[in-house]
Amino acid sequence: MDTHYHLSIAHYFLLFLLASSYMQTRDELSSSVKKNLCIDEERQALLIFKQHLVDHSGRLSSWVGHDCCRWVGISCNNLTSHVVKMDLRNPYPPLIDVRNPDPVFPINEEWTKSAYVKSSLGGKINASLLSLKHLNYLDLSYNYFDSNQIPKFFGELKSLQYLNLSHASFGGEIPLSLGNLSSLNFLDLSSNFDLSSRSLNWLSRLSSMKYLDLGGINLSGTGVNWVYDVNMLPSLSELRLPLCFQIESSPVLSLQSINLTSLLILDLSDNMFTSAFPSWLFNLTSLITLDISINNFNGPFPSEFANFKYLEHLDLSETGLKGRIPKVIGNLCKLKFLSLSDNKFDGGIEEFWRSFSNCPNNSLESLDLSNCELKSQLPDSLGVLKCLQSLNLMGNNLWGSIPDFMGNFSSLKILDLSDNNMTGSIPQSLGQLSQLVSLHLAGNSWEGNLTEAHFINLTRLQDFQLGCQVGNIDRPMSLIFDVAYDWVPPFQLHRIVITNCWVGHGFWIWLQSQTELVDIFLNGNGISDSIPKEWLLMISSQLIFLDLSNNQFHGNLPSHLKFPSLKYIDLSRNQLEGLIPHWWSTTISVFNLGSNLFSGSIPSNIGLMMPNLGTLTLYENNLSGTIPPSVWNMQQLLVLSLRRNQFSGELPCALSVESKLVFLDVGLNNLSGNIPSSLGVLSSLKLLKLNNNNIGGEIPDSLQNCSSLMSIDLGDNKLSGNIPLWIGGSHVPMLSRLLLRSNYFSGHISQQLCNLRHLHILDLSYNNLSVATYVFKKRNSVVQ
Repeated sequence: MDTHYHLSIAHYFLLFLLASSYMQTRDELSSSVKKNLCIDEERQALLIFKQHLVDHSGRLSSWVGHDCCRWVGISCNNLTSHVVKMDLRNPYPPLIDVRNPDPVFPINEEWTKSAYVKSSLGGKINASLLSLKHLNYLDLSYNYFDSNQIPKFFGELKSLQYLNLSHASFGGEIPLSLGNLSSLNFLDLSSNFDLSSRSLNWLSRLSSMKYLDLGGINLSGTGVNWVYDVNMLPSLSELRLPLCFQIESSPVLSLQSINLTSLLILDLSDNMFTSAFPSWLFNLTSLITLDISINNFNGPFPSEFANFKYLEHLDLSETGLKGRIPKVIGNLCKLKFLSLSDNKFDGGIEEFWRSFSNCPNNSLESLDLSNCELKSQLPDSLGVLKCLQSLNLMGNNLWGSIPDFMGNFSSLKILDLSDNNMTGSIPQSLGQLSQLVSLHLAGNSWEGNLTEAHFINLTRLQDFQLGCQVGNIDRPMSLIFDVAYDWVPPFQLHRIVITNCWVGHGFWIWLQSQTELVDIFLNGNGISDSIPKEWLLMISSQLIFLDLSNNQFHGNLPSHLKFPSLKYIDLSRNQLEGLIPHWWSTTISVFNLGSNLFSGSIPSNIGLMMPNLGTLTLYENNLSGTIPPSVWNMQQLLVLSLRRNQFSGELPCALSVESKLVFLDVGLNNLSGNIPSSLGVLSSLKLLKLNNNNIGGEIPDSLQNCSSLMSIDLGDNKLSGNIPLWIGGSHVPMLSRLLLRSNYFSGHISQQLCNLRHLHILDLSYNNLSVATYVFKKRNSVVQ
């Protein structure tokens, strides 16, 4: 027993010595690392790399001193101090969809377009990175490298496991040397829209690849071989190739063997595939996400979709599907997202609805059958989808009323039944959808009253759209939005769209409680009131769209406001009066105050107030004075309509050659002088209306430079001279309307007018013209 006791002490003592030795060694190693956290060769390589970059925002200003492991975007191995990670992703990325190359910047978010551009790194990528032999992670996404090629030397960074160059404006060919990165398991080159590849054979050497995204890269040159190359990646779990094939093509329809046994996510959307569904697709039975939307597959709806037992996300929208929706889709019991939108089904969907009852624990959260030409009522079997969060049935031929059980979808956040043929009253049960964020019911033939009970529990509602079909003369204004004066809504809307409904007297009162509105469309509701100045001032900072047209609003508008985000305003067809307001907005593109009672003149500085205006329509008011020069100098202006006012003076003698004007209507005013030759610089002009003024002189030859003209109306003026020969020549080949009536034109009508093949309306009456019969012999389609 004593011997055993002494052995135990010896063992403990030995363990103590070993532990002490380990602690001392660890401390020495840790001390050594702390003394020299950055390997000098790698630090120098990073500094050279930095010198060749363009860094407007100073993102790399921390790249000074000896400890490169503390520099922004750089990470080192804790034991060896080697640089292993470089993450220089732009911290202000826009929301770029691979299907839309134009970046989108969220409103009122932390990031803005200027922040994105300023913080983008650019310049050249120096080969000094080759000194980072242990680099396994490189992210340069969302920067701007101005269509420079991806450096070939990237293929020598043999330790790389993660490479993200997406959204970075690279161009040229994908270097084949990337195929040397045998350790790579993540590669994202997506949304480099100037990038292309004629072969993906280099992929076959990347056997460790798990994630591959080449979305937006032109792969049309690879033909059908891309399927074989991708099939050589046995570890691949996620493959994204949207918008890669820009010419009509057909993928390989069959493969002898499938190596993509690990594939879970496949995105082949928005290509130009024109074939039957490839058979190899249905052998990928492990898929949980499949997106093949926006293609043109032909043939019947394959029953092989039943193979996808694990599928959770299926997008077949806009794929050219026809016939009936097979009930097999409803048997995919793990499905959470299903979109079949924008296809042409034959209308019968009863079997499809009933098939959902085959899954007692149905987990479907999002169902999109919009624009599918469906003809049906909403059946009771729809009620089994207890987990629904989004239901989109817009743009079909659905009829009948909304069933009461819709109020039982306790998780529903989005409901869109707009643009159908539904009738009846809107059930109060919708007011129980406490999770609802977006409710679209416009474009149907509703009737009855909408009251506070319809909104009682809609505390999360942000987007509300309601309306009846335009032109329903049998039951005009059959839906009444009728709430009490003192109603306090339980929600704060961001977007409201109500058209062709009758709103009660309390409507405008509660609407003023909505202080977070961004988009307002209240068209054709018979609202008779003034527009509250305090409310408009309160929402002006966030407002983007404002449409109050075709109502009975009256009174004056606030004289001075600033709209930092406003893009569109339409207050036309009301009874508003007073002066045109001085509203300032650098973002507005449409400003429509037509058909009101405004008087006075156009603000002389309107070009400064709204420098990016594309549409200015002030027609049918009581405006007077001269048209200010700033109007004619708006370089973004496309549409100018000032018809039926009392403007006087002459048209401008000088116009910018950069003018983009397409539509010019200043008819029915008191303008005088001659038609200035400066109008000839309007090369994009399609419609010119100067009718019913006091304009004299001759038609200037410079107008023949407006080669896009489709309609000319100079009637009821004091024009004289001959009708220019160029009007019947090749200078305005698309001209379809020519109205010169009630002037002082003289001479012969040229036979060249018969050369205008698109001419449908010609009015030369009440002039001093002579014409030979043969001129119109072959122009039977012309209304003379």
